[in-house]
Amino acid sequence: MEELLRYLARSLVAEREEVEVDSVTEEDGTIVLELRVAKDEVGRVIGRGGRTINALRAVIRAAAVKHEKRVLVDVID
Repeated sequence: MEELLRYLARSLVAEREEVEVDSVTEEDGTIVLELRVAKDEVGRVIGRGGRTINALRAVIRAAAVKHEKRVLVDVID
């Protein structure tokens, strides 16, 4: 799922090499994917009213269901 998020995020931003995705597993088994992009690209990833990040989260959540996992996506500034 990290690779999927990395691929989708890189398709949204101009500075593709600045995209980083880290995975953290919490005690309850939830996987938190931390997405980092260049400071000036954060708005593009979040989108107007949060629509873009919500769409990314929905895609990742759908992929996680296939693997019977719970995954959250956080944008880290």
